[in-house]
Amino acid sequence: MTAVWDPGAVGEDLVSLTRALGERHRDLVILAEGNTSQRLPDGRVVVKASGSAMRTATAEDFVVVDVDPLIELIRSPTATQTDLTAALDAGEHDGRRRRASIETLVHVAAQALAPTAFVGHTHPTAVVGLLASVHGPTAWDQHVYSDEAVVIGRPMYVPYATPGIDLGRVYLRALERYADVHGELPTLVLLGNHGIVVNAPGPAGVEAASDMAVKGAQVRTAAYAVGGVTPLDTSSVEKFFAREDVVERRARLGGSPA
Repeated sequence: MTAVWDPGAVGEDLVSLTRALGERHRDLVILAEGNTSQRLPDGRVVVKASGSAMRTATAEDFVVVDVDPLIELIRSPTATQTDLTAALDAGEHDGRRRRASIETLVHVAAQALAPTAFVGHTHPTAVVGLLASVHGPTAWDQHVYSDEAVVIGRPMYVPYATPGIDLGRVYLRALERYADVHGELPTLVLLGNHGIVVNAPGPAGVEAASDMAVKGAQVRTAAYAVGGVTPLDTSSVEKFFAREDVVERRARLGGSPA
């Protein structure tokens, strides 16, 4: 089976991160929106189950999936949404169907390019509002303040695709193009008319980039309302990225040692 239900494989860090992102005051998700994942030492991924609320998640609300079969499914031109649904199904346990999130592919896609410890996917109101506007595709083309550059690095924008296998295919291709150019995965991915994905070495990094994405959306919306955005100079930001103190700060904020 590609997916299994194994609460014993679910770490407390993942449960705590999931609950934290689901807190109502953060306005990142409501109801059963959003999902999180953690890479296991054996390369499998633990991802939130479909229909489970992040705010009240327990170890029983996750499914363990194998990465390679799902990447093969993304790359197969003949695979269908029905094939994906079957691959995510971990069977019925304790009278409940356990199936990995329909958005699991955005979690495993990163693993196809680089080991990624934690991934968080949410739908922040402030960010989705901007991504659903005429400014969405270009809003994050340039940074608007220094701390944003430190925390989220160079964001990647992905046009809207239907959640499931369609999004998985578009998402993987976009990640590959980004990695070819920058030699790394993006910390923050902006999904048009949908939400955000954060790749990070630790839970703190997922939280930091998620919060900074919300602030970035609020700052941009405020700037658009009073005439438009004046972005930071791109060359200055590139020099800023290269500074030793900034590299160290980015690493610590992301949850990894400098």
